[in-house]
Amino acid sequence: MLFTSLEFLFLFFPLTIGINFLLPKKFRNYWLLLTSLFFYAWGEPTFIIVMLGSILANYLFALRISEEKKHRRLILAIAIAFNLSLLFIFKYLGFTSSLLNGVFPSISVIKVMLPIGISFFTFQSISYIIDVYRGVPAQKNLFHLGLYISLFPQLVAGPIVRYGTVCEEIEERTITSDDFCQGMLRFVRGFNKKIIFSNMLAQVADFAFSGEELTVFLAWTGAICYALQIYFDFSGYSDMAIGIGRMLGFHFLENFNFPYISKTVTEFWRRWHISLSSWFKDYLYIPLGGSHVKSKWRLIFNLAVVWIATGIWHGASWNFLLWGMLYGALIIFEKLLSIPQKVEKHLGLRIPYQIFSLLVILFAWVLFRAPDLKFALTYFASMLGFASGGFINAESLRKFLNYSVIIVFGIICATPLFSFLRTKIQLKVKRSAGVFDAIAYFAQIILFFVSVSYLIMDVHNPFIYFNF
Repeated sequence: MLFTSLEFLFLFFPLTIGINFLLPKKFRNYWLLLTSLFFYAWGEPTFIIVMLGSILANYLFALRISEEKKHRRLILAIAIAFNLSLLFIFKYLGFTSSLLNGVFPSISVIKVMLPIGISFFTFQSISYIIDVYRGVPAQKNLFHLGLYISLFPQLVAGPIVRYGTVCEEIEERTITSDDFCQGMLRFVRGFNKKIIFSNMLAQVADFAFSGEELTVFLAWTGAICYALQIYFDFSGYSDMAIGIGRMLGFHFLENFNFPYISKTVTEFWRRWHISLSSWFKDYLYIPLGGSHVKSKWRLIFNLAVVWIATGIWHGASWNFLLWGMLYGALIIFEKLLSIPQKVEKHLGLRIPYQIFSLLVILFAWVLFRAPDLKFALTYFASMLGFASGGFINAESLRKFLNYSVIIVFGIICATPLFSFLRTKIQLKVKRSAGVFDAIAYFAQIILFFVSVSYLIMDVHNPFIYFNF
């Protein structure tokens, strides 16, 4: 079920919230668990078995780790292997079998359907198991652990929520009127990001990546539109998840912080998909030794492992692997030469390197979006003027002009400009912040009704990160 579906907006969501308020507190977790499992089973009923199996297995693993004294590390290894095996079977077995088939034709290519959100809830399960091994008390109530793993706001596209972030709120939480109102506004903001910005920008990106009449102008326009599309798509989902969580009494951590204003590639990944970056840092990079190692080669190895894993996490294809390796190479380069520190100190270096970083990010998104490596190389050639499509033609110009307003507003809204203006106005005019907020909230509500009208006309796309 999509957050941007009429069924969710006008049936599932109001009933879930309404009944949650009517129930006594001791029954709310069971209600949310039931609705979360229903939410997941809505589109893929058979995969609910995978979800339930993961919950039960990780519940038993954690209990065993917390009770065991001698063989805790072995049980931890088995638990991690179980979760990764689950991920491998559904996400990477088909790709692996196709590679083997290319070498050994007698091996059949296996096609496996991908359960939505399996990367997200598997990583949550692994983080829970590791946290228990590190000393966090294991959850004794199977239903409460089930709620943590399956909680519907962040179930299928994140953010990746740590058990320590919500464990106390699972046991006891209070929903204040401020939390509820702020959560609702956050949901509306994310909803508008998805329907108005992401879906409209997708029209240009899809046209460019269709490969027809690809000029230099259209190639650059398509790359920019896709960069904005995926930002508004994923950050919009995160906003909706965080907003729903607050309405239910949960406080999830932020997942995006205006990544396109980053001055370096390293900073970009501190602002983009924060929950995934911090997950790899805490559960892979630091256990490998992190940056506190004696040898530079060991540091390179640690970073390489993390970024190869990041690429693979996003999907089973050479594109994603190379995408992760590209970012790994750039971050290793920045780490070894202390680029982030130098950029902060020297304004003359900051501006050109920030432009370089944004260009790298754009090219990386092309690799991410392209269906295969051949297409990506062709697209790169068009961006650099080496293709035969020319610089611009009437069709690409028409496409740009039709969507120029949304592109410009998309670029503006991908920056903290409005927050900056609010702060500046507040400093100059007392009591202006309330007026500014009221105007912003009113605008979001108007846009929400516009977005709903698009849904009624059936103009919407699924979320990009549902594929991961």
